Amino acid sequence: MSFLGIDLGTSSVKIILINEKGDLLGEESRGYSVDYPKINWAEQNPEDWWKATKDCIKNLMEKGCCKKDTVKAIGFSGQMHGLVALDENDQVLHPAILWCDQRTQEECHEITNYFGQEKLTQYTGNKALTGFTAPKILWLKKHKPKLYEKIAHILLPKDYIRLKLTGEYATDVSDASGMLLLDVKKRNWSKEMLEFLQMKESVLPKLYESYEITGYLTEGIKNILGLKGEIAVVGGAGDQAAGAIGTGTVKEGIASVTLGTSGVVFASHNEYRVDKENRLHAFCHANGKYHSMGVMLSAASCLKWWVEEIHKGVAFEELLTEAENSPIGSKGLIFLPYLMGERTPYADPNAKGVFIGLTMSHSRGDMTRAILEGVAFGLRDSFQILKELKIPVEDIRAIGGGAQSNLWMDILTNVFDQKISTLYTDQGGALGAAILASVGNGTFDTVENACSKLIHVKKTYVPNKEKVYAYIQYYKMYHQLYDVLKASFDQLAHVQKSLYFI
Repeated sequence: MSFLGIDLGTSSVKIILINEKGDLLGEESRGYSVDYPKINWAEQNPEDWWKATKDCIKNLMEKGCCKKDTVKAIGFSGQMHGLVALDENDQVLHPAILWCDQRTQEECHEITNYFGQEKLTQYTGNKALTGFTAPKILWLKKHKPKLYEKIAHILLPKDYIRLKLTGEYATDVSDASGMLLLDVKKRNWSKEMLEFLQMKESVLPKLYESYEITGYLTEGIKNILGLKGEIAVVGGAGDQAAGAIGTGTVKEGIASVTLGTSGVVFASHNEYRVDKENRLHAFCHANGKYHSMGVMLSAASCLKWWVEEIHKGVAFEELLTEAENSPIGSKGLIFLPYLMGERTPYADPNAKGVFIGLTMSHSRGDMTRAILEGVAFGLRDSFQILKELKIPVEDIRAIGGGAQSNLWMDILTNVFDQKISTLYTDQGGALGAAILASVGNGTFDTVENACSKLIHVKKTYVPNKEKVYAYIQYYKMYHQLYDVLKASFDQLAHVQKSLYFI
């Protein structure tokens, strides 16, 4: 018996195959591009996702990772918030507008002004953010009305793959929580938001819990992929909720930190809770409960930019070695990691990346370390809010590519002043997706029981008092800089926009 976990990310799809013991039987990954047609826009072609997904599954089967009739269920982890608009024939009407796209600032203001923040929080649990799906829908309605009139179905990215596999229009409540269309507390579509958008509920997919079966692979698709037998497809989850499942973050007191393309601080709790200032997202969790989540838009992607764009040809390991030789605080250099704007705690698409404190004495290693520290400070912003809300955090698990760096984990541990553990698996969202599939199949009776059997801690990092003290001082300075620079960010965005076509 085996289970497929499909992790549809921003830059690639990753698919793993596990058995009921959690053993990794095989994995495949395929990349695809992101288009940036204008400043702060980000789009993808959903057909690229589908082709990459098909290729991965076919390759896994051709490798003989398992017998064709032993795959019993499939789960999803998906990049959140993206808008996939389909016509009545399921044809894609417009490139998918992604989670990191920032074009909808005016639409967010329009939604907030219409409802007022208190009512909007009551109806959806969240504030209107440029990454969310509802503002994207409103943008299409305003800027491409003829296209908007043709929309018959709206899906999230992973749910487009579900449609291809099963023919079903479905999503799960954890991913739907990030659309600004869901009444998160009640776990159903918000009538008030639908009325505002003048949109019928039938345009939206049917809602499921993440571990519930939403459909089965069609015969035609099984023939294409090389699979046999009845194969269930469960709801799956948004990437962060799925990643939390993959770390065992399913009980109160456990939190996870993701150092991926984006950075996430995620805490599980049993009852619905909402930050009245909406600095954290209030979402449904993939285990049937709830979670609070802070998101910074650029985390490991800051380092990726530094390596691939600024230092092409220089080995990643060489840059990290140089950073290890830089002292705490990078000789007084602070980096603001707002390369794609920022979400938590500022919700500001105009925010920009900044090095502040540069002098002639700074080296490349200092600048690399400042990037690592700046991302850690940005994640601490979210962790601080969890503490303010008195959400218990006793155990933190770290995942994502950045969690593989001992240096970055040491920095994060001391910036948080909290023990942080890594895990034996680095599969993250793909593992969470496969675990959800195993629960839907009935191999495990609950998500919590599945995680207790399959997730294990590998290494724990412990804070050092001297390092903690030093980082407290630097974090205080970091936290003040956004307010100091906000007016400059706004002015720069205005000038940039007005001169774009020159």
